[in-house]
Formats: sequence, structure tokens, C-alpha cells
Amino acid sequence: MANEGKLQNQQVMILPEGAQRILGRDAQRTNIAVGYAVAQAIKSTLGPRGMDKMLVDDMGDIVITNDGATILQEMNIEHPAGKMIVEIAKTQDQEVGDGTTSAVVLAGELLKKSLELLDQNIHASTIITGYKAAAERSQKLLLEIGENVSVKDIALLEKIAAIAMGSKTTGVGTQKNVLAKLVVSAVSQVSETKDGKLTIDKDFIKIEKKQGGDVMQTSIINGVLIDKEIVHPGMPRKLENARIALVDAALEIEKTETDARISITSPDQMTAFLEQEEKMLKDMVEKVAASGCNVLFCQKGIDDVAQHYLSKKGILAARRVKKSDMEKLVRATGARITTTLEDLSDKDLGKAGVVEERKVAGEHMVFVEKCKEPKSVTIFVRGGTQHVVDEADRAIVDAIGAVSSAVEIGKYVTGGGSTEMQLAMTLRKFAIEVGGREQLAITAFAEALEVIPRTLAESCGMDAIDTLVELRSKHEKMGKALGVDVYSAKIGDMKANSVIEPLKVKKQAIQSASEVVEMILRIDDIIAGRGKPRMPPGGPGGMGGGMDMD
Repeated sequence: MANEGKLQNQQVMILPEGAQRILGRDAQRTNIAVGYAVAQAIKSTLGPRGMDKMLVDDMGDIVITNDGATILQEMNIEHPAGKMIVEIAKTQDQEVGDGTTSAVVLAGELLKKSLELLDQNIHASTIITGYKAAAERSQKLLLEIGENVSVKDIALLEKIAAIAMGSKTTGVGTQKNVLAKLVVSAVSQVSETKDGKLTIDKDFIKIEKKQGGDVMQTSIINGVLIDKEIVHPGMPRKLENARIALVDAALEIEKTETDARISITSPDQMTAFLEQEEKMLKDMVEKVAASGCNVLFCQKGIDDVAQHYLSKKGILAARRVKKSDMEKLVRATGARITTTLEDLSDKDLGKAGVVEERKVAGEHMVFVEKCKEPKSVTIFVRGGTQHVVDEADRAIVDAIGAVSSAVEIGKYVTGGGSTEMQLAMTLRKFAIEVGGREQLAITAFAEALEVIPRTLAESCGMDAIDTLVELRSKHEKMGKALGVDVYSAKIGDMKANSVIEPLKVKKQAIQSASEVVEMILRIDDIIAGRGKPRMPPGGPGGMGGGMDMD
């Protein structure tokens, strides 16, 4: 044993000067403490009665939100274990769009329970095996208790969207039912069936936000909203039955990159040169007009002379339109993007009922509306202040994610902590079947799941212990849909109260949380190197003579 100690000391000496090393149980405790602290930081934001967080960055910019992913992103967490917890929120946000807080809170509780097991001298590998078995069992149970939903079940999808937005009470709360209708309409419009499978590309639901007005003025546009203005004052401001050309080519004279000299020795030559340039631009406009279009969206620039000729032809034009907006215009209008004007023809044009420039909040924007069966739509978000607009935007993103997930998986479960209680009850029975030390880990997993109903109960002023005891006894007798009704601060039937969530939200949260906890528990050695000293300005012979300036 003495020799082993000497060897370990020798091992530390090979690390760079200033490096830190934490071994064994201390490493596990440190990582668990950090992960749990991150989860506790956002725990109070869970549910419709959750509290908001105010985050102020180095520049003094303020963010007020209770969106888990946004809070963790703004917190700039440095510790590696903390960053791993933040990754859960990112994954949940990208995959599902909702349930970020639930996933992180669950991970935090699993870490807390694992520390209690470690203190009972249960090996980390045993805990990991138990957690893995519990997570797999939970995934199967979710599929069993989930109920079917399809893109045609509009009323059910609206309830799912409303619940996803429910926690964003700042500026949204009372209007969530109106916004839910807009979200479901947008998702159903962009959904497509490929090879017998329904797919929804959320990128084709554009969200444009502008401060001013009221959240109730948020609207859905059956087409695309382009945040650009019409290039020339002589162009029409509104066109009906628009024929739209999308061009990824500049309507201007290309300037050569190489050095070139043009020798002009007389005013006549100068005039001829300018006339030739003007003729080239006029020819470009003629090619555009020959296609039969009356609206032009150009991804690159449009010369002032070309703008003049376009306005004389009665063509409405916008320039430097973003590539993403061009792609959305393709889906909405049926147009095709052409890269050269020579290829532009009648077949490449798209159609829209109305193209109009309007002034919104002091800025000109082009509305491409009334498209026939558009596969790309825009939700135009309004709100009294920038903070309200931003929170409404986050709520709509969450709702789009929730509705898309529900439709793609085709199943939903009840919310309010009812699903977690049902899983916990079944996992306790499963633990007895498994036996051995793993059953302690499975039981701990079941107890960790109960953090969701417990936190919801705390957020609305209910006694957490009494609520859990009552829920456990009633779930045994009265069924799986009983959960915490946060609005009336009592236990209620979540299905009857229309508190429903996509199955994918729960599935992804349990999967991500258990995986990251298993990864953290496997770590028994933390080596933090100081890194190489940075070279000062001027190199070895420069300022500071090559000394470490840190």
C-alpha cells in the first residue's frame, strides 16, 4: 500500500505546473454537486405557476424568461459537469422544442439520489446499471400509456400547443389559446407525407417579430414576410395576382477583380462607355420583364439604373433577400430560383394572391400573402415591449416543437406530473422483480421522477409531501391521469382538464437525463490542466521578453 501511495505521488508530478487533480469519491461528489446546483437554479421556473429569471449580461442587456434552455445559455456556466447538464437542455430544445426545464430538473434529482446511494457504499457501476434498466423500462411504459393523435386532431393539437405555452405567462398567459390555433394551423400547413411517413420541417415556419401593438395582434401569414423594402419609390406598393420571379444573380455590372485600365481620350468615348453600361442593365431588365413576372425578389444587388427601368415596367422588386427567405418563397409560391437571367422563363414563376409593402413599427416590410396551399408560412409576432415579444417568440417556438413532436410520433400523454407518478409507481414494482442492489437504484430513479409533481405542487403553494402521498395512493386506485392542477392548487384529472403533452417530450427528457447522469457517475478522476502560457506580443524578443503574462 505504501508503494502505491508513492507511485500516485509520482504520477501527479508528471502533470504541468499548476494543474489540479481530484480523485475518486471527491471527483464524483464535486460533479454531482455542480450538476445539482445547475438544476436547482432553474427548478423554480417549472410549470405555468413557475417564476421568471432576470439575466443581465456583460453588456447590460436584460433577458426575462422562464425558458430553461434560454436561462442556461445566458448563465455562461464554466464547470465541465455544469456544461454537460446544459447540453441536456440544448438537446431537448433541438429535438423536441419543449420540456427543457423538466429534463434538467430530472437530471439534477437523479444526481442527488445517486449521491445518497454512494453514501450507502453502493458502487457507481451498480447505480448506472439500475438507472439504465429503469430508463429502458420507462421508455416502454411510455409507449404503453400513450394515446394516439394525428395531424387531423386539431382540437387535441391546440390543447398540446396551449400547454407548451402555458409556462410562458409573461405577456402570453391569457392569449395562449389564440396563439395555439395559429401554431397548429402553421404546423398542419407545412406538414408533408413522404414514403408513407409524416414529416414536418420547422424551418419552413418563419417567425418574424416586431415590437409594438399587442400579443393578440400576432397573426399567421399564408406566405412569407420579407424584412426588406421595395427598392424604388416609383414601383407599385401593392400587386394582386402576383407572378413572382426569384433570381440569384446581380442586376448590376460586375466589377472585375483583376487590375484593368480603360483608356478614354474623348468625351464621345466616355458617353459611349456609359451608354453601353446602361444598355447592358436595360437588357437585363428586358429579360426579367420578358418572363411575364410583375414581382422580383433578388438575392443579390440591383443597380440604380436597373431599378429605374424595373419601375417603368411596373415591376415590384426587393434586393438582397436572405437565402433562407428565398427557400421559403419557393415553398410558398411554387417559384424556382434561377441563377442566370438567360434561364428565367414563365415556367420559373411563382404565384401569390397579394404582394404588398406595409410599414410596421417604423420599418417597411414586404408581405407575400394569400398563396395557394403554401408549404411555408410566417407567424408575425407582436407585443407591447421587446421583452414581451421575445417571450412570446420563445413560447411559439416551444409550441411548434411540441405539436410537431406529437404529430411525428403520433402519441401524447397527460401532464401535471401524472405520467411521472405512473412511471414511478410501476418502476417500484419493477425494482422488486429485479432484486439485488440494482433495485435500490431503480427505486431511486422512481423517486427522482416524482420531482416533477413535487415541484409543480410547490410552485402553486401546495404542501409537497401531502400532495405526493395523496397522488401515490390515488394512482393505485383511480388511474394514470391524476396529477397536480396548478390553477386550482389541488389534485385533478389531467385528461379531463386538457393538460396533455407529446410523448416525445417525456421520452427525450428521461433518455437525456439518464444518459448524462450515467456519464457523470463514471467519472472518478478530474485532471484540470492550466494550459500553455500564451506568448506575449512581439514574440520571444518582444514586450515582456517571452515571460508568462497570465
